[in-house]
Amino acid sequence: MQTAVVILNWNGKHLLEKFLPTVMEHSMDTATVYVADNASTDDSISFLKTHFPQVKIIQNPENYGFAGGYNHALQHIHEDIYVLLNSDVEVTHGWLKPALELFNDPKVAAVQPKILDYNNREYFEYAGAAGGFIDRLGYPYCRGRIFETIEKDSGQYNQVSDIFWAGGACMFVRKKHFWKVGGFDTDYFAHQEEIDLCWRFFNEDLLVKYTPESKVFHLGGGTLQTSSPKKTYLNFRNSLFNLIKNAPKKRLFGLIFIRLTLDGIAGIRFLTQLKVRHFWAILHAHFSFYLDFNKFLKKRKRPSSNRKYYMINSIVFNHFVLKNKNNHI
Repeated sequence: MQTAVVILNWNGKHLLEKFLPTVMEHSMDTATVYVADNASTDDSISFLKTHFPQVKIIQNPENYGFAGGYNHALQHIHEDIYVLLNSDVEVTHGWLKPALELFNDPKVAAVQPKILDYNNREYFEYAGAAGGFIDRLGYPYCRGRIFETIEKDSGQYNQVSDIFWAGGACMFVRKKHFWKVGGFDTDYFAHQEEIDLCWRFFNEDLLVKYTPESKVFHLGGGTLQTSSPKKTYLNFRNSLFNLIKNAPKKRLFGLIFIRLTLDGIAGIRFLTQLKVRHFWAILHAHFSFYLDFNKFLKKRKRPSSNRKYYMINSIVFNHFVLKNKNNHI
């Protein structure tokens, strides 16, 4: 299988300067390295041409965000396996081989490595950790990270395993399956498009795997800070879109009603914490959801799989009421 490591960049010269050398060192013997540039206005392109001439550059004509940026760039890449890698990720020796071996199973559509915190290297990183899941209401969480509770890596997730979604910070994807389900949904712009993609894989009875034998370190917040109200808006809006598009039809409207209620409670919590901009971000997310409801309803497809997509009914109840702080639940 031919492999392409594809780094999406937007005004990230400082990140390329810091992290690209390790990518080149640990990848060039196995994969072709691409940088897909989302119409950067800094000197990213000239920097790459001068210092990394062996990197293949794909220049998008505008900033399409994460989803559109990758969709546009990947149309120009012919390798069998895409490795979608954030520009703020440090890879390690031998990181490609263990993940690529899992694609020997033709039903495997995506693979995620162990994602650790670049600045706190014994701990999992927020975006992906040891593999993602969702609860019945569509709220995402990870093994190694539930809401703001992040676990130390003590080997508790050191087995290859099935997961529900792979983190977009470092995601191996089979080209054939990526395009079979339509690629990323560009209406998401950024955040949770990888969950939507993996849910569509799930509905096609395909597999997403996690391997601890491949390990990377993610800086996080390289493009949009975790405390950003825009991130809050995109996460709440896109999570609702995930439900419309992918949840079982017979449960859909009940799930959405409960979700909107819980989102409202989260908004009130932001107000009590004097995070007014995050409160407005949730309101904005709900208005956008109402406006685009019919559009996303039309994107639904009949699932091929009858598997249950969730392991627990409510991660909110488990975490905040039952006080379960990790994924041993």
